Amino acid sequence: MAADSPAAAPAAPKRRGRPPDPERLSRIVEAARNHFYTHGFERASVDAIAQEAGVSKMTVYSHFTSKELLFEAVIRDRTSRVVATLPKSAALDPLRPEQALMLIGRQFMELTREEKALGQFRALYAAAGAQPEACAAFYRQGADRLIGELATYLAQAQAAGSLHVRDPRLSADLFLGMFLGDGHIRGLLKLPPPSPSQDKAQLREAVRVFLAAYRAME
Repeated sequence: MAADSPAAAPAAPKRRGRPPDPERLSRIVEAARNHFYTHGFERASVDAIAQEAGVSKMTVYSHFTSKELLFEAVIRDRTSRVVATLPKSAALDPLRPEQALMLIGRQFMELTREEKALGQFRALYAAAGAQPEACAAFYRQGADRLIGELATYLAQAQAAGSLHVRDPRLSADLFLGMFLGDGHIRGLLKLPPPSPSQDKAQLREAVRVFLAAYRAME
């Protein structure tokens, strides 16, 4: 009888990398945010970001394989915080669109006046054309996401019969676009912003005009 074949050696356990350190990852993203805002996308240095975060350049690249992906993480982190502060469509009454739009418009206007948000715009405008991946990330994690959130509410208002909205996403874009005029441009140029009373007047007028166009006929 042939000798039994030797038992197969047990498979070596797969080696797993060290789990991500949330605190270290947060430091990297925060340092990157500071550098992108201060220097713009093109002039921001991964070496300097790593130094400020207290990690090696290799550690940064172990989390983000390119500067574009690091920039997208900064935008995604900021947008997630913004979206978290905005009222969720499920919490807004689809039968009371005026109240909902006043709330959404007020918070979006505050965002367009915020220096950190303006810094993102300045950084991207400087990189437009030369950094298409970064620009696409900014759009995907910023405008596209915020318009989608409002479009969800408008679709609910359409279903409830309080608004007549044929294209919720287009209508959401039009509403938010009303807050990207003079005051936003002043902020981008670091000029004195509109007064609080001017902002309130703009908000009321934006909601009035939107509802005049989209309120369902009784």
